[in-house]
Amino acid sequence: MKKQLTAIIMVLFVGICSMQAQSVVGKWKTIDDATKKAKSIVEITEVNGKLQGKIIEILNPERKNATCDKCSGSEKGKKIEGLVIIKDMKKDGDSYSGGTITDPEKGKAYSCIIKINEKNKDVLDVRGYVGISFAGRTQTWTRVK
Repeated sequence: MKKQLTAIIMVLFVGICSMQAQSVVGKWKTIDDATKKAKSIVEITEVNGKLQGKIIEILNPERKNATCDKCSGSEKGKKIEGLVIIKDMKKDGDSYSGGTITDPEKGKAYSCIIKINEKNKDVLDVRGYVGISFAGRTQTWTRVK
């Protein structure tokens, strides 16, 4: 009986750990497309059943006080560090979609699909696009541990 109870506890523990590892909620390191260097840390959280992502740290010390000068509306001129760039993402099977991602460098918002990479659960595939997702671009973010 004691061995069975221990086995059940172990199975539950492994199951809980694997579910957490597959969650997109957490901190992610973004990579600059041009330089291939780490650019920022984005924290993805769930708010009222939808995902949002906020830039919590800019990694380049020279860009720490950069503002979103090309953004429109209430985001125009705001510091990029602290800016919510992912909004209104809803669960859609094994991915999240239906929301937007803002590129603070260009000041543009794009439709977005977010999905844990199938080969590496510590990698997030973030696809921004206009119109159809086929015409978009995917960035790879890595989980911050």
